[in-house]
Amino acid sequence: MALPRGVRERVAAVHGGATLPERLRLYDGWAAGYEQDVAALEYRAPHLAAASLAFAFPAPPAEARLLDVACGTGLVARELHRRGFRCLHGVDGSAGMLERARSTGLYRQLRRCVLGQEPLPAPAGGFLCLTTRSNPSNLRYKAELEAALERLEGQGAWRKVLAQEVERWERATSEEESTQGTGYISGVVYVYQKCPVPPVKEG
Repeated sequence: MALPRGVRERVAAVHGGATLPERLRLYDGWAAGYEQDVAALEYRAPHLAAASLAFAFPAPPAEARLLDVACGTGLVARELHRRGFRCLHGVDGSAGMLERARSTGLYRQLRRCVLGQEPLPAPAGGFLCLTTRSNPSNLRYKAELEAALERLEGQGAWRKVLAQEVERWERATSEEESTQGTGYISGVVYVYQKCPVPPVKEG
C-alpha cells in the first residue's frame, strides 16, 4: 500500500542532513499532522518502548517514575498509561511537539530539552526510555545518541537495563532505507535506570 501524499517528503525533511535548529523547526511544523503520518508508517516505537519498560520495571507501574525523552506528541505516554504507569515526565526539543504532548494530560511535567545539549531533568531514581531508527540516513544521529548514553553511563549517572533491536520498526520511505528489501526499517529501544547518588560521608 502506498504512503499517503506528503508523508515521504515530511519524513525525508526531518531525517535529512539538516542542522539541529532546522530539524527542530521542521518538527514544530510537523506536530499537527505527526500522529496521522506515523500511523501510515506503521510506527511501532511507542508500543515497543512501553512493552520494554513493562518488562524491565520491578516496581508496580503506578509508582514508577519515568522520563520520556524526545516524547514528541505523547504517543509513548498513551501506551504507558494503558499499562498502568502514571508518574510520567517528558522532554523534547520541539516546542510544537511539547504543546501536543501537554494536551494529552498524561504527563506530570513537560520540559524543553535537547539530549546531548542540556542535562536531563531527572529525580534521584527512575527510568529513562529512548527509541531510535537504524536506517542508513539515521545512523549518524544513532551514533551521537549512543555516545551521549555512553557518557551518562560512564559518569555513573545512568545504568543500561536493555537495548532491544527491532527489525520491523516502521515502513521505509524508500528502497535505500529499507532493511534487506523488507520494505521496513529497523530500530532500537533503550532503557536506562538512574543510579542513586551515594551519600556524602561526614568528616
